[in-house]
Amino acid sequence: MIRLGLCCLFQEEPVKFRAITAKALSSSRRADQLVRLSEVALHNTESLLLALQTLRRLGIGAFRIMSPFFPRYTHPEVGYTVDDLPDATTILAALKKVSAFRRAHDIRLSFHPDQFVVLNSKREEVINKSIAEIEYQAVLAKMVGAEVINIHVGGAYGDKTEAIKRFATTFSRLSTDARKRLTLENDDTLFTPADILPLCRDLRIPLVYDVHHHRCNPDDLSIEAATEHAFETWAHRKQEPHFHLSSPKNGWDSRAPKPHADYIDASDVPKAWLGIDPLTIDVEAKAKEKAVLKLKAEWPATSRESSRPRRR
Repeated sequence: MIRLGLCCLFQEEPVKFRAITAKALSSSRRADQLVRLSEVALHNTESLLLALQTLRRLGIGAFRIMSPFFPRYTHPEVGYTVDDLPDATTILAALKKVSAFRRAHDIRLSFHPDQFVVLNSKREEVINKSIAEIEYQAVLAKMVGAEVINIHVGGAYGDKTEAIKRFATTFSRLSTDARKRLTLENDDTLFTPADILPLCRDLRIPLVYDVHHHRCNPDDLSIEAATEHAFETWAHRKQEPHFHLSSPKNGWDSRAPKPHADYIDASDVPKAWLGIDPLTIDVEAKAKEKAVLKLKAEWPATSRESSRPRRR
């Protein structure tokens, strides 16, 4: 079973999530801040249930929840917990409905924290903020039954070996709820699958294999080998592997293959993925649910040779 996933937002379906900035809240009294935050949090919780109902209708099996689902949750000045919100009881009840619906219809949920989450930073302030953000998402993940909080290793800072060691040190500071959901993804600039796999094995962290990133930032592993090794890192959690797929907006022969296209070119689906059962694939495409449905209709893809031009 191939489970295709939608990332965060819909393009045409009437499902909308709200946001609010710290600046918009800063001039208000604390009580008024919490009222406004509560309104947004309740709206987003209700929208998440609608999102899952929509996914069920469309036949889409996974959903990535937007990081600012509870906006400004970890902000040093306007941050809060769910219990601080006037609508806390209603919000928590709605999240239970989300969890029950997800479980009843086998919809897989995940998170992908923003780029400012850098566990291997050299600055303690950045590390503390990163931990706080991951812990917030772990709290929400537990409420809704999400299995995955996916991040990148971070910066290389001129020494990948030391950068990876710093990641491992910070990882040990996370709560059990966060550690058991954390996954690592290869990126399109610095850390390849070959860089990350030893860390994944040592810390028992599954690798979310992004084939687009691997094609943009290749190593000595073939796509077939990287797929196999990534698949193996999921075994100890007894969960289906979770991979990412996208196509280049400007084409593979352009000087800028990293930006994502509106849709997935079916030939970009690796042949090695076609035989994996089960597998979750997040479809990272600008056309959102339209792209997922198009790929779903075309599956199984007629994939060309999976190797791509190597770029450094």
